[in-house]
Amino acid sequence: MPMEDPLRFTRIVAALPPMVPFVPPESMERRAGQELVLRAGANESNFGASPQAREAMCRAIERVHWYSDPEGFELRGELARRHGVAREEIALGSGIDELLGLFVRLFAEAGDAVLTSLGAYPTFNYHVEGHGAILHKVPYREDCEDLAALARAAGPLVPKLVYVANPDNPMGSWHSAVDIEAFAAELPRASMLLLDEAYADFAPQDAIPVVHASQRNIVRLRTFSKAHGLAGARIGYAICHREIVAALDKVRNHFGVNRLAQVGALASLRDEPFVNSVVEQVAQGRSEYGALARELGTQVLPSATNFIAFDTGDSARAEALVAALLARGIFVRMPGVAPLNRCIRITIGPASERVFMAEILRQEWRKLKP
Repeated sequence: MPMEDPLRFTRIVAALPPMVPFVPPESMERRAGQELVLRAGANESNFGASPQAREAMCRAIERVHWYSDPEGFELRGELARRHGVAREEIALGSGIDELLGLFVRLFAEAGDAVLTSLGAYPTFNYHVEGHGAILHKVPYREDCEDLAALARAAGPLVPKLVYVANPDNPMGSWHSAVDIEAFAAELPRASMLLLDEAYADFAPQDAIPVVHASQRNIVRLRTFSKAHGLAGARIGYAICHREIVAALDKVRNHFGVNRLAQVGALASLRDEPFVNSVVEQVAQGRSEYGALARELGTQVLPSATNFIAFDTGDSARAEALVAALLARGIFVRMPGVAPLNRCIRITIGPASERVFMAEILRQEWRKLKP
């Protein structure tokens, strides 16, 4: 009698193509056999972490043999105080990426409709497809997520989840708080809005809606990976109705947010001068890259993030520019779908890094420009 093969994956997993959301810079280094000169493609903060956060994490290493606080009590309390909500309305996760997967698991079963924008953050799509839900995508309009088109699509679909990033990745565009609130009100009552606010620290004040955790149909997602410079620590959080937080407790990895990450995030929150300085320097960098683009006869798109989208004019030129920069040890990315893929995305770092990047960009752009 033939033996059963133990390598029989679920139908959902077996049907998925081989896929990863991104090619990591470390993989690029391994292929090239040398380290990158500049990482400017993953929207990390090249300003680093707060000195206070680093010091707190170094002290915490003495207790790294202990598990973390599974409730994240102190950090959740500080976040709740700052956002004017209850501790029970804050959920921690090892970055927004993990939280997206958890929310897909909570709300979308196999075959359920989920709505996003064509070209939006691909890790969300990765989780949706991995759980067997059906993605529906609406194209961008004028380099922005098209809220009106998303609302129209949501009407007949009644998607379990609707994903919107504000400010947006990969284009850096944003909508006003008024428009976001009106959009949320238009969605079907049975749809949950996942509002990814990873770049909220860099956004204009009128772009971020006031937090109301009592809303049952909105989950707000925030991170310490950008302005706080803790991408490698993997820590983010959600602000949402307390019933959602309680449901997350049924499925989350309770020790998934490690001790060092919790300590570092708390210290970084309290080092407001450092975070404010990063935001100010990023704003200066956006202005400098805008001037550089005008010098080169092109443009950067308006951005409310810690990166700019440099408009090359067409996807072939963008792809060539990405390759030329990588050949010189500079890692940048480009969006994956037209017409967004005419741009390359450059993370804004310290002044010395911007000067270096600008000179290389001048040289390579002039080689490519027809």
